[in-house]
Amino acid sequence: MRACVAHGAKDLRVEDRDPGAPAPGQIAVAISYGGVCGSDLHYYHRGAVGDFRIQEPMVLGHEVVGRVSALGTGTDGPAVGTPVAVHPATPCDNCRECAEGRRNICANARYLGSAARMPHVQGGFAQGIVVPADQVRALPEGLTERRAVLAEPLSVALHAVRRAGDVAGKRVLVTGAGPIGLLVVAVLRHLGAAEIIVSDLLDEPLALATRVGATATVRADRPEERERAQDADLAIEASGAPAGLRTCVELVRRGGTVVLLGLLPPGEIGFPGNLVVTREIQLRGSFRFDADFDDAIALLADGIDVEPVVTHTFPLARSTEAFELAGDRSRASKVLLDLVADAETDADVDAD
Repeated sequence: MRACVAHGAKDLRVEDRDPGAPAPGQIAVAISYGGVCGSDLHYYHRGAVGDFRIQEPMVLGHEVVGRVSALGTGTDGPAVGTPVAVHPATPCDNCRECAEGRRNICANARYLGSAARMPHVQGGFAQGIVVPADQVRALPEGLTERRAVLAEPLSVALHAVRRAGDVAGKRVLVTGAGPIGLLVVAVLRHLGAAEIIVSDLLDEPLALATRVGATATVRADRPEERERAQDADLAIEASGAPAGLRTCVELVRRGGTVVLLGLLPPGEIGFPGNLVVTREIQLRGSFRFDADFDDAIALLADGIDVEPVVTHTFPLARSTEAFELAGDRSRASKVLLDLVADAETDADVDAD
């Protein structure tokens, strides 16, 4: 099986990998599509995500869908050939957080395509992978694999919006119009937010934000536009930039709520803490997801409008080109790898 393997910063190779056979309790999946995530881009550009540095060759990717190719002996699961999405997390199910139903913040969880542990957890950008059976979800009838590949990032967005509380009828600010920010907008629209104001530094992602449901957009580098987002009931920080967090705290109304979704740079950052104190602003973190994954699949099957988020699709053989483009937010949003297409194809890239 061919796989997209990171060896370090700017060192991405398409190599042969043996996925192995599924043991009891495991399922083998032939991967069809994978979505390039921000963490994948960090591994590609920096060789690390935060403090987690690549120490051995690692298959990237955790946003993956495909079809069941084999079941381990005695394993219950979808039949061979069934289209499935793969939940990328393996929590320990033994810690306090898991017992409290907060498996997404399990300190011992393993995640596809993560260098947080040694040996690293190999990811899903491979033509075949083997995962625990309880991480495999059969797709509802009518939900295509190409659309279902957004289940993982949509789960992240859905979890963040749920951390914000009831959004129906609310005025909401979203800072950052990358793929996750755009999916946050789509969820907010689906759940009945009255106003959705999106802030970003580039016009191109702001145009996509309008297509998925933003009622207004703000160029973050134009102070005169800030009043459009003033006194938001809720703010969701999806950029991972300290300036985005500052904007959320400054523009949310007194007594409002700010959800921190984007991962900020390592180390300490400047923070307007006095505003949080004097205005009694609630700060809430949002990290990954758990059962939200099943709800995200249902939303995709029900037709939530997320089509504009996916802008390009590349065959596996052109992984480096895909990663380079995915890092250019003026030209691309969510970039997919097609792992079914001829590994050596020279066909033109699909730009949606």
